[in-house]
This record gives sequence, C-alpha cells and structure tokens, in this order.
Amino acid sequence: MDTSNKPHVAAFFEKDSNTFSYVVKDPKSNNCAIIDSVLNFDYASGGTSNSSANEIIAYVNEHNLHVEWIIETHVHADHLSAAPYLKSKLGGKIGIGKQITIVQETFGKVFNEGTEFELDGSQFDHLFHDGEQYQVGELQCTAMHTPGHTPACFTHVLGDAVFVGDTLFMPDAGTARADFPGGDAGVLYDSIQKILALPEEYRVFMCHDYCPNGRELEYETTIASQKNDNIHVKKDIEKSAFVEMRGSRDKTLSMPRLILPSLQVNMRAGDFPKAEENGLVYLKVPVNAFK
Repeated sequence: MDTSNKPHVAAFFEKDSNTFSYVVKDPKSNNCAIIDSVLNFDYASGGTSNSSANEIIAYVNEHNLHVEWIIETHVHADHLSAAPYLKSKLGGKIGIGKQITIVQETFGKVFNEGTEFELDGSQFDHLFHDGEQYQVGELQCTAMHTPGHTPACFTHVLGDAVFVGDTLFMPDAGTARADFPGGDAGVLYDSIQKILALPEEYRVFMCHDYCPNGRELEYETTIASQKNDNIHVKKDIEKSAFVEMRGSRDKTLSMPRLILPSLQVNMRAGDFPKAEENGLVYLKVPVNAFK
C-alpha cells in the first residue's frame, strides 16, 4: 500500500479554548509542520503560559522531528497563537494567508494601532496564496483560500490530511459563524463547496470541538462524512437557505471570550504589542466595538 500521501498527524488539545493543534509529519522523512498552536492566556490576570506549546516541543524533540512550517489557518479570535515561541525553540517559518492584510487593515483601525503597525503581513515569514503548492519534506501540500468566516481563512491540504480551521466543525456541529468583520455567509458557502470537492476519503481535522449533545471529544472526520452528515451543508442545501440559516444562527451567538486579546496578538503573528516605558505590555479593550 502506498502511504506516501498519508502523513502522521498528532493532535494536542487545549481545554480552555477548546482548540486542537497538530503536528503533521511527512511519512518519508522527519520533517513536519505545526498547525494552529496555542499560547495559554488567563484573561483575568493577564498571565501567559507556554504549557500547551511545551507539549508540542516535547513531542517534536522526542521524535527527532524537523519543523519546516508553523501554520495559522486564520487569525483566530478564540485563542492566542504560540507561533513565535515555537519558532524560537524549534525553527520553522510562520505562515498565514496573504489576505491577512485585510484583517490587519480592519482591526488595526479598531485597536487604533497607529502608523507603526505594518499592514502588509510582514510580521509573518510567508503569506500563502490560493492554490499555492508547498512541501513538508517530500509531502505535497496545497494552500486553499476558503474565506467566509474571516477574509484570511485558508484550508491546508497536507497529503490526504485536510486542516479546515474554523470553516467546518464535526458533522454534528455544522459550520463556522460568518458575522465577524469581513465575514460573509455566502462566501463561506462557496468555500465549503470547494472543500467538499476534495476526494471523499481525505481525512478532515478540526480546530475546535464543543461536544454537542454531550458526546465525547472528536477531532477527525472525512470529506465523505462532511458531505453526507454535516447538519448545515448536507443534502445539497441551496446557498440562499444556508445564508438564511447562518445569519439567524449567528445572531444568537456571543462573542468569543478571548476575541479582544486574540485579535491584537494574532494579527501580529503571535507577538504582543511593544512594552511601554514601565516595561509592561498592554492590550486594549475597545469599548462597544463589537456590541
């Protein structure tokens, strides 16, 4: 059996934000990519911790892996990225979709970042474009622009492993919200169809799972399962019906608990704003900006 297209995928779960991070290893070498890492953050105290990232570092070192990429599927609004810390310990290039510039333009204004905040994505090592081919070792990979949840959402296809960020959840949980600035339910529908056109046997890995109806935590499904069973897009739902459903549902959702610190940090590729004169770093709370 040819397994050259089937990477080994190790999942790491951060309970506070319900986030899965992944180490994806090329089957023919020790090269790997890290996807959607988490910096632990306690909002009440402002304290940070690298405990989740250290689990990934321990795994990489234990298996003698070489990190080529540290990939963000999008600018997350529910957790802070540990990408800079991981890069300092393991190397690798931090990559995100080139539409990060749209997100930076939008939220640079929201947080009144000023002219010193670059709006060109230069905080990242690499900006992926739609359809870009790249490699992890000998493993062939593709970056697919799948906006709708945010303008900069990408799905990364590493061999037969598909990392969808927040665009899709497990089939019993449906699809991403589309009411953030720059989000669009119609665009999200089109992006989902693009993902569902992948081979049905491909494995699909979640960024989050909220265990609907009390089931056990899950993070892996298939394209076939998404096509047949996803509660929001199965049975060839029409685009207009999906947009109506998504809009109604999004109106009932509260903002993610960590959206304000997450956006400020993640649009900087995981870096915090510069320390002020007293040596402390500050994050802003724009009052009523997301009311």
